[in-house]
Amino acid sequence: MYGDEATVRRILTELGDTWAVVGLSSNRQRAAYGVAAVLQRFGKRVVPVHPKAETVHGEQGYASLADIPFDVDVVDVFVNSDLAGAVADEAVAKGAQAVWFQLGVIDEAAYDRTRAAGLEMVMDRCPAIEIPRLPHHRVQNS
Repeated sequence: MYGDEATVRRILTELGDTWAVVGLSSNRQRAAYGVAAVLQRFGKRVVPVHPKAETVHGEQGYASLADIPFDVDVVDVFVNSDLAGAVADEAVAKGAQAVWFQLGVIDEAAYDRTRAAGLEMVMDRCPAIEIPRLPHHRVQNS
């Protein structure tokens, strides 16, 4: 288990509400699309990061984390495991407070590097599954 319950809770409730979602495009068939919508319902600002830099869920997209002209609190990673480590390193360089690798995204070396850099990290979990489980967390009315 990479990221205990306390870490999951801290990332979701204490580390800030600006989430860069790497791999988020306007493709409704992809998991990132639905997860980003759930994060928005729970009050997170979702920033799409994808080579197409599309606007998704009303938020301007960017081609890379480095292109985002403001601070990012959490980087949620939907790319394949073999690409995820580089994204974690970019998250450290960006000054993010946490990295979240989605279900099935695992890179133990990246986990160790990211934690050593002082960031919180969760791997192989889904925030859209975890956030509704939190006590006293309310869905925002849209």
